[in-house]
Amino acid sequence: MDAKESKPLRHGYTTGACATAAAQAALEALIVQEPQRQSTIRLPIGQDVTFEIVACEVEEHRASAEIIKDGGDDPDATHGARIICEVSWRETPGIELDGGVGVGRVTKPGLPVEVGQAAINPVPRKMIREAVEAVLNRYELNRGVRVVVSVPDGEEIAKKTLNARLGIVGGISILGTRGIVVPFSTAAYKASVAQAIRVAVKGGCSHVVLSTGGRTEKFGMEMYPKLPEEAFVEMGDFVGFALQQCARQGIRKVTLVGMMGKFSKVAQGVMMVHSKSAPVDFGFLARMAEEAGASETVVRKIAEANTASQVGDMMHELGCRLFFDVMCAYCCRSLLQEAGGSSSSGFEVETVIISMKAELLGRMSMTKESGGYSVRQEGDF
Repeated sequence: MDAKESKPLRHGYTTGACATAAAQAALEALIVQEPQRQSTIRLPIGQDVTFEIVACEVEEHRASAEIIKDGGDDPDATHGARIICEVSWRETPGIELDGGVGVGRVTKPGLPVEVGQAAINPVPRKMIREAVEAVLNRYELNRGVRVVVSVPDGEEIAKKTLNARLGIVGGISILGTRGIVVPFSTAAYKASVAQAIRVAVKGGCSHVVLSTGGRTEKFGMEMYPKLPEEAFVEMGDFVGFALQQCARQGIRKVTLVGMMGKFSKVAQGVMMVHSKSAPVDFGFLARMAEEAGASETVVRKIAEANTASQVGDMMHELGCRLFFDVMCAYCCRSLLQEAGGSSSSGFEVETVIISMKAELLGRMSMTKESGGYSVRQEGDF
């Protein structure tokens, strides 16, 4: 491992932490009537952090402060975003918090923020309120304050997030529970998957379609055009996590749409299907081909293949449909086992495997019943 690879990854800061520091600086500027250059806040994890204020405007009754969001070494859509807080005095005591340009507004139930409110999550709301109260107390002021959080490019940034699917329109969410962004953390993505499933449940969905990415999601939407938009959730590599969330939240049927590479792992019971988590087992693929009646020559070619996609294309070209039936059956059984207790009460899983060219390779649905498995294959749908 070279020096670059061994260098520790740098933490970043959440949009919630940035908004808190900007709100604090803006209020300080309003009170003293002088622009601020820095703002030090305490993060929920107990760490003090100083943020640079890149712009600060002060008028008699209002002030604003701007921070550039630093995501550290985390590949975050909001990295580099301008987080601006404007504060102004209210005629009545209390703190009013709202979102401005580029901060989304909640339109669907199931999120931690009520419908109609700005998409500023509970922890950032608490952080901003406490920071404002601390500044007022320091200057011994008993005045009402209005805080508006804006992200000028937020509506464009939101297109790279799940916000539209979650029913958050007009911009990004102000997020964060710890204040810091852990580099390449899976926590944020898993939280968004769980949230998307909650929105589906709140919207009355009993059938959710989980996909591994954009192409597979599009295929699922074409397969189930009558399902509402919130029924479609991009689970990424977190197959087991997403499935368990569906089962726990009362979803009755889960359709999983993916390609050969990731689903060859699911067939073996591997539920975290990132390329680095587990390599494709070509010996296992060869055994499935043998089970499907493939010739020794084909089985040998599969064992020596370079990619799972190559194997799928080979079997598709040979017209070996049974290979994909076998693979779907393995996937369905693994998924029902992963779902746990819910799989014994009519919980249904459907596996849909497609090619890189978005061609259907295999489809099977399975429900665990007292006497065994109830199975539906492609022709039964």
